Amino acid sequence: MVRAFLSACLVVSLCASAKVEIGATVDKFEFQDIRYVTRTLKDLGDAKAYVLVFSSTTCPVAQRYIPKINELSRAYADKGVKFALVNASSDDTIQQMAYQALEYNIEVPVVKDLDGGVVMATGASRTPEAVIIADGKLAYRGRIDDQYKVAGGQPNVGSEDLKNAIDAVLAGKAIEHPETPVEGCEITFAETPKPNEPVTFAKDVAPILQKACMPCHHEGEATPFALTTYDQVTAKADMVARVIDEGRMPPWYAHPDFGSWANARTMTDDEKRVIAQWLEGGKQTGDLAKMPPNPEFSPSKWLAGEPDLLLTETETYDLPASGVIDYVYVTLPYMFPEDTWVQGIQIQPSNPKVVHHANVVYTIPPAGYKEDSNFLTGRVPGGLPAMLNNGVAFLIPKGAVLTIQVHYVTTGKAEKNQMSVGIRYAKETIQKQARHKVLSARGFTIPPGAAAQPVASTKTIEDEATTLALFVHMHLRGKNTKFFAHYPDGKSETLLVIPNYSFDWQMPYVYPVEGGKKLPAGTKIECASQFDNSAFNPFNPDPNVTVEYGPQTFHEMMDGYIFYVLDNEHLNLQVDPKTGQAITKTASATP
Repeated sequence: MVRAFLSACLVVSLCASAKVEIGATVDKFEFQDIRYVTRTLKDLGDAKAYVLVFSSTTCPVAQRYIPKINELSRAYADKGVKFALVNASSDDTIQQMAYQALEYNIEVPVVKDLDGGVVMATGASRTPEAVIIADGKLAYRGRIDDQYKVAGGQPNVGSEDLKNAIDAVLAGKAIEHPETPVEGCEITFAETPKPNEPVTFAKDVAPILQKACMPCHHEGEATPFALTTYDQVTAKADMVARVIDEGRMPPWYAHPDFGSWANARTMTDDEKRVIAQWLEGGKQTGDLAKMPPNPEFSPSKWLAGEPDLLLTETETYDLPASGVIDYVYVTLPYMFPEDTWVQGIQIQPSNPKVVHHANVVYTIPPAGYKEDSNFLTGRVPGGLPAMLNNGVAFLIPKGAVLTIQVHYVTTGKAEKNQMSVGIRYAKETIQKQARHKVLSARGFTIPPGAAAQPVASTKTIEDEATTLALFVHMHLRGKNTKFFAHYPDGKSETLLVIPNYSFDWQMPYVYPVEGGKKLPAGTKIECASQFDNSAFNPFNPDPNVTVEYGPQTFHEMMDGYIFYVLDNEHLNLQVDPKTGQAITKTASATP
């Protein structure tokens, strides 16, 4: 991990000799929230006092105090006191911190002390140590109370140290015991270990970037810069190392303890360490002639494969320079003459920057847009087009047309756009039809200030099935999501946990071809999410309003998708690769 600034004093109890005295002005510091956004105390809101409690995901004493922290935060919410839980463990990632907040129902903001700056500014040395900052000065540092200890605890609280200190600050009185001993786990931040031999770009760094970064960061991609050469990487080395250290890049939001995903793009701790060692070692080049060749990337914009059928709307859509645009529905000028089996579907706007997201469905006139049953694919930030193989395909029925739902955004000047959809026909024997269900919540409300408002939806899988992928769509207040399988025998299983949902990276979670989740007939799939309508959410359009379901980003949505195939379906369809139409059918067994 990148901890270079700590090289002068380290590893016992982070610079414990640099004691911060009670009453001293607290140096400015920063921390990061679950969305990887850098924040300060002021982001918690104006307050008469700020209470920071240092914690980690592994300290048992800190975990036992979480209910007490929630209780104190509620008790002082209307008295001008702001709480935050500060993760001060170099072993914890921001995702792990966010997952703990979800699992333990932590009601206060959780933030990450990435580099030890908060610890050094306050003089904290253990978890769960609490500090009070009032008028920019350190007013209290010590335990929450005397109930829990490393070796156990006592049934009742004897001394309400933190509560008494808060009361004194609010009353303008001196704190009787401004510093108290803390039972807990020592706060330490480890240095990046020194490598046994020099770390070079050619030998050590390039192979990592080729696997985890270059698939997005290469010429011709939508990312703002390429990372395919030594010069490109060194020009942005500090930023690259930091976002890798934080866990922000490569972007991936599924908790590793739940599910296995074919499209996961992550870095191991060892790979992150190599990047840090290379940066701290002076960004040595190495022998570029011996560097593994970079992967070849297709220059085509069609990730789902070059289309066999390209459909484009007949009119160009004119966008104004500003304002909110209602969803636009575009029906493409083509009716499918026969049942058509397709394995690649991709939405392509001519002007991508004006399209926030879009969905395409098939409709059979005069029926209109119906996403629940006829959805084919979407285009969302960080998402992928529909790409199927191994004998699985979508069916577009005879007489259908394609309708696109487009969410346009203005850019500050007048713009134009035309929507297209590329279709790649099946080129192999089709055994199974790709199916889906949308777990969509309607009629919910999110109160002003609610930091973790629950919203959920459930659908039943009627027949024996195997999962293909999971996906969830929310807006700017979306905080986290869990998918559960509730089996007919009464047991339940967590399929996917997204502890820190990102509106900017709405990626699908695709099961490996060889091993989707088997679902018995009658399994109920639940998508359970939480929404953050608090002022601490940096992307919240307005924390003072009640939020309802709606299509615009200042509304909210909660649509969970499960894609699956039926286990007892064996179609054996031979398909004409030029039309996508079935030409023979040797057997069929569907439930």
